[in-house]
Amino acid sequence: MTQKKIQLDILTLFPEFFESPLSTSLVSKAQKKGIIDINLHDIRQHGVGRKKQVDDRPFGGGPGMVLKPDVLERSLQSVISTPPRYLDGHKPYVVLLDPAGRIYGQEKAQKLSKKGWLILICGHYEGVDERFKELFVDEEISIGDYILSGGETAALVLIDSISRLVPGFLGEKRSLDAESFSSARVDQKKVKLLDYPVYTRPEEFLGKQVPSVLLSGNHKQIAGWRHSKRIEKTKNKRPDLFKT
Repeated sequence: MTQKKIQLDILTLFPEFFESPLSTSLVSKAQKKGIIDINLHDIRQHGVGRKKQVDDRPFGGGPGMVLKPDVLERSLQSVISTPPRYLDGHKPYVVLLDPAGRIYGQEKAQKLSKKGWLILICGHYEGVDERFKELFVDEEISIGDYILSGGETAALVLIDSISRLVPGFLGEKRSLDAESFSSARVDQKKVKLLDYPVYTRPEEFLGKQVPSVLLSGNHKQIAGWRHSKRIEKTKNKRPDLFKT
């Protein structure tokens, strides 16, 4: 059996939300190959009382409900108390998907992909009790400056972007080398660039031709053209990347 490279445990109130996305495409294939191991955990199983209560009104008043710290702590401990043998001593890195977190990007995806064990906690309702964050969360992450109904959508973004960086996930490792937001040197400065324009058959489409350099067979010229196009595309569409 192939050695698993990374484990992702997802703590959520809605495990069914993940069923279709995680059972299709490359993520599904990677799980079957043992490249990644994704496990869903229902927070509500650790709720309080007969009705499995997971939230309560905020102290001090105000709208909405807050996820209870004791429920989250029990849910988290149930995961970390029985680590799989193949993790070989890796400690879990706990991430809370929360709009107050740092904005997610490719560099963060690369760093997280090197962790052996990630636990992603999906926030919901008005938020998570601050004490749970302080005691158990290693990092809070946001995928953008907008509000979602819950952290499940954000968790899927992390799962996809992290998994594809794990060795063996992609058929060709070269696919990662020049894709959008990978770094390159421009005028002695290291910057993030968008991917170059791509073309396929037919050679002529509605009067537009494939650039002749791509048909030349000269790999050095093609590489130079692609690099210049990455710079041009980034300057036109994401000039802010040159300022970072």
